[in-house]
Amino acid sequence: MVPSGLKFTEEHEWVRLEGDIATVGISEHAAEELGEIVYVDLPEQGRPIGQMEEFGTVESVKTLSSLYLPMGGEVLEVNKSLSGNPGLINESPYEEGWLIKIKVSDEKEYDDLLAYSEYQQYLEGL
Repeated sequence: MVPSGLKFTEEHEWVRLEGDIATVGISEHAAEELGEIVYVDLPEQGRPIGQMEEFGTVESVKTLSSLYLPMGGEVLEVNKSLSGNPGLINESPYEEGWLIKIKVSDEKEYDDLLAYSEYQQYLEGL
């Protein structure tokens, strides 16, 4: 089930904005398409990253996929649980499987992202 209040990108990342802190992950759809995730490469804390810039990669038994940041900002925290258990992304993409938290540089970028219903329509068109 998708928690309320998330926004999505066409690259299948999601973001939850709380004040000026955004939590970022990949959608359940992306996790299912990737299959079993075996490795995640995430940025260092303190690194500034622009909106839609690549911030890491997710490796599954099928492929290697780039991750793109939905909103620009500075990396505050990475999900350390993923280094020992990247499968958390498959098991719980919206809760325990989050990727990074950032301090957002421009909250207006949130308005450019897709609501869940818009993301669902986008998926239907693929």
